Amino acid sequence: MVRSFRRGAVAAVIALSLAPLAACASGNGSQTLHVRPDSPETSKGPIKVQNAFVLTQTSGPATITARLFNNSSSDQTLQAVQLAGGLSATLSGANGGGSVTVSAHGTVLLGGTGNPSAVLNTGTESLQNGGVQDAVFVFSSTGPVALPINVLPAAGYFESYGPSSLPTTPPPAPSTAPTVKPGANPSAPAAGATPTGGTPAGTAPAKATPTGTTATS
Repeated sequence: MVRSFRRGAVAAVIALSLAPLAACASGNGSQTLHVRPDSPETSKGPIKVQNAFVLTQTSGPATITARLFNNSSSDQTLQAVQLAGGLSATLSGANGGGSVTVSAHGTVLLGGTGNPSAVLNTGTESLQNGGVQDAVFVFSSTGPVALPINVLPAAGYFESYGPSSLPTTPPPAPSTAPTVKPGANPSAPAAGATPTGGTPAGTAPAKATPTGTTATS
């Protein structure tokens, strides 16, 4: 009787300890469905870089997303982002300028609509999803800050930070300048036009009649 009671108590304890694990691993609200890949982070002086990734698409440019922190009392400018193999990103500010400034005691997110961007326009064929790239973020005062970052497709959680979030350039407005035919003299008056104080172009002037004489036909 005592042994049966002990076996039942042990079984109850094991069941209670496993219940939270089962709840976390099942259902539409499973925590495992919201897991993001581990992202390395690093610090150098007052600068901290975290959540850094290279985001690729099937064709076209790739982008670099990262959260940049500046814990110093003066602004710092991100001057370059470089990857192994000579790949270098083109930097653009949130307002379209060519520089990215991290204000004193501030933070900046690279990537995403309305944020500064770092775009890799060339050499993206060497990027392999699931791989790791050695990246260097170069700051105006701190200098180079290096760390390895993961290469992932710009899909799912990362879709809004990838190349598709880059602003598009509007097409140029059509020209309204008049069209001049080849060989035409743009300064010549149009046919039928009447020059100031003269006769219509292309019309011979009338013969003048001397005073006191009658014109004969």
